[in-house]
Amino acid sequence: MLRLPPYRLLLRLLTPSLPVRDSAGWSSVRGYYNTRKPNLPGLDGGPRVRVVDLRSDTVTKPGAAMRRAMAEAVVGDDIMKEDPTVNALEKYAADLFGMEAALFVPTGTMGNLIAVMVHCRERGDEVIVGDLSHLHIYEQGGSAQLAGVHSTTVTTLSDGTFDLEQLELKIRHGYPDPHYPRTRLICVENTHNIQGGRVLPLSFLQEVRAVADRYSLSVHMDGARLMNAAVALKVPPSTILQHTHTVSVCLSKGLGAPIGTILAGPQDFITHAVRCRKALGGGMRQAGVIAAAGEIALKDMIGRLEEDHRNTKTFAKALADYGSSLFDVDTASVETNILRFRMQDASLTPAEFCARMSRIDKDEEAELGHGVRVLMYPHFGNSVRAVWHLDISTEDTQLAIKKMKFVASKHLKEKS
Repeated sequence: MLRLPPYRLLLRLLTPSLPVRDSAGWSSVRGYYNTRKPNLPGLDGGPRVRVVDLRSDTVTKPGAAMRRAMAEAVVGDDIMKEDPTVNALEKYAADLFGMEAALFVPTGTMGNLIAVMVHCRERGDEVIVGDLSHLHIYEQGGSAQLAGVHSTTVTTLSDGTFDLEQLELKIRHGYPDPHYPRTRLICVENTHNIQGGRVLPLSFLQEVRAVADRYSLSVHMDGARLMNAAVALKVPPSTILQHTHTVSVCLSKGLGAPIGTILAGPQDFITHAVRCRKALGGGMRQAGVIAAAGEIALKDMIGRLEEDHRNTKTFAKALADYGSSLFDVDTASVETNILRFRMQDASLTPAEFCARMSRIDKDEEAELGHGVRVLMYPHFGNSVRAVWHLDISTEDTQLAIKKMKFVASKHLKEKS
């Protein structure tokens, strides 16, 4: 019988509806049909289920080396700049990004908000953002809500860029006129989340910087998945960031840290950013415990992102090759670890497809030989989003493909 540590056994008893995963990714779930895995019975003698969690790369768990680094981290008071592990992480990140200085903050949303606050220091200043950018859609309007900074949008194109002529028309360069906000900042997002992990071309970034320089504006990059972009382009992150003034980079997505973002830029920018971080409640004390995980993320986890990209493209190709009238996927647009595909048949909505992928059908074991729960999210424009990460293997990807084909085939049979 599979033995679990006492804390996991207690969790299982207190929350019997939740799956408990073992090191192979299989879980015991009461009430579902799933595979019989040789020599791997469920905790309660029930069947086994494989969970393939593609909801986001934020669901990653720190591995053994990262947990060990966290446990052994030398710490101090970061507000007093006395935490050696935080100091080392910030120095390493600044060098990696080609920036003068860096600051460790708890989240990407805070990093972006701090950037807006530092670049736009007067109430009534303005930031230009893409209308489908994370900063505009998912960060609760923090720039207006907390910083008193107005935002105006440009239309996000399918590749995550925007039209440069439209950008220039949005700039309020006659700001002495008291009717208008004063444009101070342009924000770009790389890779672009809503548009399916698209990588911004270096030529586009160069042109945005040229426009910004012409009007004495700053450029900030929401680089939550900057490392995915660097791996896809096969360039160091500093090559991308030479066209921006500042950047925020998440450590807690594909890089696998449990928490943390690096905000980087000129030394004067970081000096002001420290004050903003404190005002927002992001001042941390013995933060080396989590900064140690960030060091592992930046030093050891970047190279393996290519595996996530490869698995994403494998699943996208399987969707396209399946030839079903249900799916519409542009494989050429799949560049990193995010896949966005559309549902073409009104008889199966994104929400219904995700629901079917996440549950175990009574016929699944007989047809596939196992039970698999594949977790995805319905997304913009009648689409589904799936995100690959370090906890999703090649085997998991193949299981997700089999589950997709099973769900699609069964639906088409029911429909006919």
